[in-house]
Amino acid sequence: MSSPELRSRQTAASKNRVPLTPTSSESESEDAKLHTSPASLPRTRISVLDILRVLGGLFLLSCTLSYFITNDSFFWGYGRPGFTRLPWLKAKWQGELLLTEEELSRYNGTDPTLPIYLALNSTIYDVSAGPKHYGPGGTYHFFAGRDATRAFITGCFNEDLTGDLRGVEEMFVPLDLDEEPTFEEGVSEEEKKRVRRAWKGKKERAWRKARAKVRDVVEDWRSTYDKGPGGKYFKVGRVYRPNGFEGPKRTLCKNGQLKRPKTSEGK
Repeated sequence: MSSPELRSRQTAASKNRVPLTPTSSESESEDAKLHTSPASLPRTRISVLDILRVLGGLFLLSCTLSYFITNDSFFWGYGRPGFTRLPWLKAKWQGELLLTEEELSRYNGTDPTLPIYLALNSTIYDVSAGPKHYGPGGTYHFFAGRDATRAFITGCFNEDLTGDLRGVEEMFVPLDLDEEPTFEEGVSEEEKKRVRRAWKGKKERAWRKARAKVRDVVEDWRSTYDKGPGGKYFKVGRVYRPNGFEGPKRTLCKNGQLKRPKTSEGK
């Protein structure tokens, strides 16, 4: 083979040969890729819909776990959230009601277009969720449409359906403190004064404890009706009494008298 043909074949082969090392431009391109900063990379955007999906999934998971663990509640034993109940939302939208006792009497369950209300210590609660108890024919229908706080304390459901608590604390005052102590002949005046002072102090303490007991009983009933947004019943307003309770103080009913403690037991 002649020299010119050999040189021609060598030249063609060199053109088709793949270089074993990268060129300078390729090397620079690879370096640029390796040193690209995270800030220059395209960002994955999280939309509001993605956040709602995650929250919704967590909510469903929580409800499922709650039902399997408690076996009867989707909300870990708490009541149904208020924002899922139309009556609660409506009450919050309207704001706090201010009703006279006459106006309150309309909400006794006899009108199906109105909710059922009762009042406890002048605070009005919506008990529409318990029509079997507070609606017509219900066991506690006599509480509907009125403030019957006194009856909640004494248990006299005929004569004490009123919110007037004046004198009801007597129910918790021992009977042996009603009358002043008596003395036999020969007791000195100084001794009489001492005994009377002790009796008076004991009676004052007994009445203070009795008033505290009334507050405790009312608070126990309040906690029954006021359990917040998740409760079956909820607060909607107050009874308007510009002049408070007028007239003479009520006497303690028979049931209240029977429940009075016999003795102060030296306290």
